[in-house]
Amino acid sequence: MKVFKFGGASVKDADSVKNIGEIIRACDGNLVVVVSAMGEMTNLFEELVRHYFRNEEGKWQIFKQAKSFHLNICIELFGSEERVPGKINSLFRELEAHLQEPPSRHYDYEYDQLICYGELLSTTIISCYLNETGIANNWVDIRTCLKTDDTYREAKVNWDDTNLLVSESFNFVDTNLYLTQGFIGSTIENSSTSLGREGSDFTGAIIANVLDAEYLAIWKDVPGVLNADPKLLPATQMLNELSYREAIEMSHSGAKIIHPKTIKPLQNKNIPLYVRSFLDPGSEGTVIHNVDYILELMPVYIIKQNQVLITLSPVDFSFVGIGHAAKVLKHFTGIHVRVNLFQLSAIDLNLVVDMPENGIENIIKELAKTYEVKYNSGLEMVTIRYYTDEVIAGYTKGRRVYIEQTTRRTARIVLK
Repeated sequence: MKVFKFGGASVKDADSVKNIGEIIRACDGNLVVVVSAMGEMTNLFEELVRHYFRNEEGKWQIFKQAKSFHLNICIELFGSEERVPGKINSLFRELEAHLQEPPSRHYDYEYDQLICYGELLSTTIISCYLNETGIANNWVDIRTCLKTDDTYREAKVNWDDTNLLVSESFNFVDTNLYLTQGFIGSTIENSSTSLGREGSDFTGAIIANVLDAEYLAIWKDVPGVLNADPKLLPATQMLNELSYREAIEMSHSGAKIIHPKTIKPLQNKNIPLYVRSFLDPGSEGTVIHNVDYILELMPVYIIKQNQVLITLSPVDFSFVGIGHAAKVLKHFTGIHVRVNLFQLSAIDLNLVVDMPENGIENIIKELAKTYEVKYNSGLEMVTIRYYTDEVIAGYTKGRRVYIEQTTRRTARIVLK
C-alpha cells in the first residue's frame, strides 16, 4: 500500500480538487490519502482563534469568510448549494456552536479545538466529491486513531495507542482507498490536538510507518526538492535524490519542503519518501531514501526571513556559561518560540529566533529582568549546505553580516 499527502496548495480551489481526483484515480492498489486544510485556510483559522479567544465580535466575520470560501468550492464541485452534502453543513453548524461558547483561559487548547476544522472541512468535501465521481473511499477522522499527549499545538504522538488504532482503522477490508486529515490528532480523552504547523507531512509518515507502506508521496507545486526556494532565489535546480540524513539537516534548518519530524518514522522502516509535483504528476520528482554512497550535491540554500537577533549579557559582567544558555533555551521552548541559532562568547549569549506572532516586546521585557538585552529585527538567516567560500562571498556581498558560523558542510549566516 501507499500513502499520498496533499498540502493546501494542491486543494486550493475546485479545479485543484478535481486534479487530485485524477491523480488518485491513476493509482493502483491500496492507498491512504492525507489532506491539509484548503489553500490559506489554516492562516484564516488562526485569525479566528485569536478573535475567539479575545471574545471579539470579529470572529463572526471570519467564520462567514471561511464558510463562504468552502461553500463556493462545493458549489463548483457539486453544482449548486442545495446539493452540498449534509456532512459539510454539519461541520459548519458544529463550528458555529463552538464559537458561541465562551473560551477557556488556555489559548493553545482553544487553538487546537478550532484549527482542526480546516482539515475536517477539506477532507469531507474531497471525500464526498470523490464518491460522487466514482472514486469510492472511506473517510476517517484521524482524531479517532492518532493519539497524542496534551501538549497542545505541539502534541507528541502516543505510539502504542496510535499503532493499534491506525492498524484497525485502515485495514482495507471493505475499501482500497481511505481519505483522512493531516496535522491533527487527539488525546485519550478525545480533545483535539495538533502536531505543529505544517504537520500534515508528519501524519503521512506516521501512517506509512504503522502500515508498512511501500512509500510516502508528498505532492507539491514544485517539481521536487529544489536547492533553494524559487520565490527567494532565481535559477533553482532540482535535487534528484537525497539521503534521510540530508533531508533531516535541511528540514531542521528551516526548509519548508518537508516537516522536520517526517523523516524519522520513514527511516526507521526504510520507507522511501517521494516529493512530486501535482502540476506534473507524470514526473518522478525527488526521492529521499537510504543512501550508502556519497552524494555530490550542489550548494543548497535554506532561507528564513523575519528573524530576530537577541543578545543577552549578564548585568554584572559574569561569564556566560552553558547554564545560562540552558535556562534561556528552556524559557523559549516554554513560550513556543523556536531558537534557530545560538552562539556563546565570554559575556554574551546570542540567539536568533522566528519573530513571534504577537511580537517580541513582551519577551524582551521578561529577559530584561535578568540580562542586559539588545536586539535587531527584520533579519534573514541563510543556511548553506555544501557551501564554498565563493558562494558565501557572493551571497553576503554588499550586506551587513551579524553572525557567521561554518562547519564542515554547513554555513549559517545572519544578515540584513
